[in-house]
Amino acid sequence: MSTRWVKSSKSGTNGGNCVEIARLDDETIGVRDSKNPDGPVLKFTPDEWAAFLDGVTRREFDQI
Repeated sequence: MSTRWVKSSKSGTNGGNCVEIARLDDETIGVRDSKNPDGPVLKFTPDEWAAFLDGVTRREFDQI
């Protein structure tokens, strides 16, 4: 299976600081730096990813 990495539509096209996400073969969610696609990948379980998205929705990270 080929991994399909997706960049946020909010990232723009100016080559800025962007991350990409993908569902990996082991069903984890991968996050990587779009400027370094061969670099390290952070991996999250589906539950961890859901908790992160919930925190974003609740604006828990706005002050970081």
